[in-house]
Amino acid sequence: MFSSVLTGTTSGLSVTAVAICAAASLVSGLILSLAYRKCENATRSFLLTIALLPLIVQIVILMVNGNLGVGVAVAGSFSLVRFRSLPGKASDILIIFASMCLGLATGMGYAVLAVTAAVIFGLLYGLLSLTPVLDTDSSYRNLRITVPEDLDYIEVFDEIFAKYTKKAEEQAVRTINLGTMYQVTYDIHLKDASKEKEMIDAIRVRNGNLPVIASRAATVAAEL
Repeated sequence: MFSSVLTGTTSGLSVTAVAICAAASLVSGLILSLAYRKCENATRSFLLTIALLPLIVQIVILMVNGNLGVGVAVAGSFSLVRFRSLPGKASDILIIFASMCLGLATGMGYAVLAVTAAVIFGLLYGLLSLTPVLDTDSSYRNLRITVPEDLDYIEVFDEIFAKYTKKAEEQAVRTINLGTMYQVTYDIHLKDASKEKEMIDAIRVRNGNLPVIASRAATVAAEL
């Protein structure tokens, strides 16, 4: 059932076998793309990339005569090209890696295995996305506060954090605006998420109404 449909070298490949693998690549890519669209917010261009990536990887593997090691090295070199200007989410990296794995499978001739794996992965991804056990803590925030150069940020917000948060940890500090300001990043857990605006207003009083950003994204120690 999971045997390879490809035999021999590239010169010995049949049109039928290659067509079967190409069809399997497109089908498995579309399954991944549809599953990801149901679970995540993604752009049309990204979904198209996921749908076509298995076929591209398959072609790379076929071009190197089925040598998996060389094929992976060639495909890996493509990652040196920065085709996206913004950093992706962890789920983006996961779905790209899964799509490349399916392309490796079809490139080696395992068409049925690739489609089966795509269906199983899509179902698992959808199931886990709906499972409340893996939901993030709604009280968590990544807080970035801009403070003027002459403000001592070490203790100025302690009173506010004691009032509104269960836990607040400083993660990073960097200078911005040509060194005239600081941006301090904290990981905090709110006591009451409904009082988030009240906490931000209290911080604005202390930092001179400079920007305050509260998000649920992971801490970013430095940005380009």
